[in-house]
Amino acid sequence: MTPPTARLPSENPDADPIPEPPLAAAYLLLEDGRRFDGVALGAPGPALGEVVFNTCMTGYQEVLTDPSYSGQLVTMTYPMIGNYGVNDEDRESPTPKVSGFVVREAARAPSNWRSEQGLDAYLSEHGITGIAEIDTRALTRHIRSQGAMRGAIAPAETPEAEVLERIRAHPVMEGLDLATGVSTREAYEVAALGAERFHVLSFDFGVKAHSPKLLAERGCRVTVIPAETTLDQIRALDPDGIFVSNGPGDPAMVGQAAEAIRTLSAEGVPVFGICLGHQLISRAFGAETYKLPFGHHGGNHPVKHLRDGTVEITSQNHGFAVRAEEDGTIVGAPELRLTHLNLYDGTVEGVEHVDRPVFCVQYHPESAPGPHDSRYLFDRFIALLEARKS
Repeated sequence: MTPPTARLPSENPDADPIPEPPLAAAYLLLEDGRRFDGVALGAPGPALGEVVFNTCMTGYQEVLTDPSYSGQLVTMTYPMIGNYGVNDEDRESPTPKVSGFVVREAARAPSNWRSEQGLDAYLSEHGITGIAEIDTRALTRHIRSQGAMRGAIAPAETPEAEVLERIRAHPVMEGLDLATGVSTREAYEVAALGAERFHVLSFDFGVKAHSPKLLAERGCRVTVIPAETTLDQIRALDPDGIFVSNGPGDPAMVGQAAEAIRTLSAEGVPVFGICLGHQLISRAFGAETYKLPFGHHGGNHPVKHLRDGTVEITSQNHGFAVRAEEDGTIVGAPELRLTHLNLYDGTVEGVEHVDRPVFCVQYHPESAPGPHDSRYLFDRFIALLEARKS
């Protein structure tokens, strides 16, 4: 058998791959002067924000569109991002909310039947600056040892001294009310799936689409309301229950919802909150909050449910926590008791009111992205709604 004749690329140019244009150089600079060089991804820089890391292996589109990441440059620790593309169905808000995106390797050609667009094009379309081909392991280790800090993604030709000056002039996360800025301006409804059983109001401090969806699947018509909705406006809507959403920024700077939480829960209206909502509910009853060194961002945090001793693997995204004593007492809030504990660092992951239908968790039971261990919390909320109606 005669072996096939070898073909040089020049003999059939149409069959050869078209060379890709070289990628523009870029760098990530931290406020302490640490620099990471890579290539530009998405829209041209510069982009500024607090640099954090997320440990999820999948779900990068949900991360990009999570309003809780407003004001942050998010680093993905999983080495390849973008391999299954993006689509309209998996977003948690209409557009990306991160300030910037940092990855080790960005897939150049997504491969998935649901993909509608590649990562680079998606970021470019929405004006999000990113960087790829940097050592994300070294960056993550640096943040873990030094704490989350401000940073910037900039084109390589931008003078480093100029970028560092802008970084140090950028506001720190403590003292920022970012939640009001991402909240809806007008109320809107998510219809119940099947027969309507309850009417729930969801405060929008940066709500992810999956939370109202899970309530709707349980027979709730959900009215998503702006952060600044007053108690009188809430009463006019006659809700069966209140959901207080996740969101970005410092909870100490968000005063909305506190009056409604205290007043309506005293009248027996069930209240359920997650993430920033957990912090706002806790603060409404006198608790204190504080900034964590580098926050919790990822889908693998073990949380112990103190009542029965079970351990949930949870999805988390927050940079602040509720303060507690070593014995579990919630500082400043004797009406609240600890229900869930983070097994990584012992921080508060859940509380409940001792005699009102109020409970909340620091993590994301809607699990978008992340494990589904904690979705029972939505069923617990439904049980409180049922008890009040009966």
